[in-house]
Amino acid sequence: MLPAPNEPTAGSGGAEEQHVARTHAFPDDTRTIRTHAGESIEDARNWPGIILVAVGIVAMALTLTAAGYGFAGWAVVAGIVSGVCIIAGVLVIVAEHRRIKAREGKRLRDAAGH
Repeated sequence: MLPAPNEPTAGSGGAEEQHVARTHAFPDDTRTIRTHAGESIEDARNWPGIILVAVGIVAMALTLTAAGYGFAGWAVVAGIVSGVCIIAGVLVIVAEHRRIKAREGKRLRDAAGH
């Protein structure tokens, strides 16, 4: 097994090599000095918000397509779905970020880590 770039050993691959089970904890303080690096990916509670924003962007594209082809009714429906998805997604992401900050005893606008 080859060593990671920051390991001091040469990694001979012999029997003396020890395998340590790694546990993943959020935030990963061992590899970064920033307290919230990769928060959106590491914290799975952000994913519904990210997915909602992505669905909202796709719905916005459908709105523009429907409006371009003259389907006014579908354009209105897709516009409403787009707005609701984007707003809900942003609210979910902000609420989760606020929960993480509150767990650390900080306010949302504290600049530490971002």
